[in-house]
Amino acid sequence: MREPASSRPTTVPRLATERLLLREWQLADRVPFAAMNADPRVMEHFPSVLTPAESDALVDRIVERWRLDGHGLWAVERVADGAFLGFTGLTYPNRAPGMPAYVEIGWRFAVDAWGHGYATEAARAALAWGFDVHGFDEIASWTSVTNVKSQAVMARIGLTHDPADDFDHPALPEGHRLRRHVLYRLRRTEPEPPAS
Repeated sequence: MREPASSRPTTVPRLATERLLLREWQLADRVPFAAMNADPRVMEHFPSVLTPAESDALVDRIVERWRLDGHGLWAVERVADGAFLGFTGLTYPNRAPGMPAYVEIGWRFAVDAWGHGYATEAARAALAWGFDVHGFDEIASWTSVTNVKSQAVMARIGLTHDPADDFDHPALPEGHRLRRHVLYRLRRTEPEPPAS
């Protein structure tokens, strides 16, 4: 059961890793975030790219979810130069019929941040916070079967895959290239893999 929104902190906690800062969203993040969401490479496993207005609306929803839920998606900043890289965090997913009923861990990074282990590093911090601070019993992640890079991150942070959990995304029509989704999950009692 969720606690009343009025009893939740309105400030976003900051998480620091070796190379990254997971922090609240700032006005300056909107332009690089919009560029990232307009990049077909970043959005390959989503139905479409986002317009600047759609990207800004997404930021607004992210900020509101922090206020309502007491958790959400952090903006991820590289400590070395302060660059905005993308997001990582924990959300309640769309509760539409046919959608998984887990807290979801997710991430999205700009192309120039790929291949450096940032998604794994940030996701490990978010996962630990979700279990240790927020007290979630189980956290899951899902993506289209074609998104093997995200599936690799899921495995690296300790989530496991059972094909029986896979599902067809109810918002996508039959035959859509992204409709079939894989689901990975981890219970709090399961040990996390050692950092590699």
